[in-house]
Amino acid sequence: MFQREFAMRLVAKPGDTLYCRLSVNTQLLSRVSHLLKVGRNNFRPPPKVDSSVVRIEPRKPQPSVSFKEWDGLVRICFNRKNKTLGSIFRQKSVLSILEKNYKTLQALQLSQNGSLEDTEIAVDVSTLADTAEDLSMEIDDERDDEDMEVEVGDTRASDFKDKILGLLKQGGFEDKRSSKLSQEDFMHLLSVFNKAGIHFS
Repeated sequence: MFQREFAMRLVAKPGDTLYCRLSVNTQLLSRVSHLLKVGRNNFRPPPKVDSSVVRIEPRKPQPSVSFKEWDGLVRICFNRKNKTLGSIFRQKSVLSILEKNYKTLQALQLSQNGSLEDTEIAVDVSTLADTAEDLSMEIDDERDDEDMEVEVGDTRASDFKDKILGLLKQGGFEDKRSSKLSQEDFMHLLSVFNKAGIHFS
């Protein structure tokens, strides 16, 4: 039993007002269903909010996706869930994190294939972008979107931005909004990025 609003977030579907990162992540790992509403007057003394009872059943087997990778993508997408993905992925802070991950993984792959062929390198991609956890703090809601986009004068950054936007177009996601995407849509989007060497964890 949870506070009603929290419970409704757990069971929310794409397009619902309460659909959020919590909804997507919970429903990736579990089947969630709303069982019943429990009014505040059923308690003494009555609390200030209503409650709901939900059933949460872990999925077996678990989806074959790295949760850290999945959550990295979903965290970025839901930072501004009603904006288009094209707009979200144009932000300087988002592009900076993705490009850092991309370059780090490329460097590690080159070193594995080159001079370190005989050395086993354990790559923990979860450490690549711990800064993604601070993404929502880095983005200042007061700034205009134009200020948050990569400056066109920076050729390398502009090339990477074009690569990201090209992948969004390729998957048909550029004009879509996170608040309307299903589990399958997020899975497809993650697959498109991963195939191009773009990682979120």
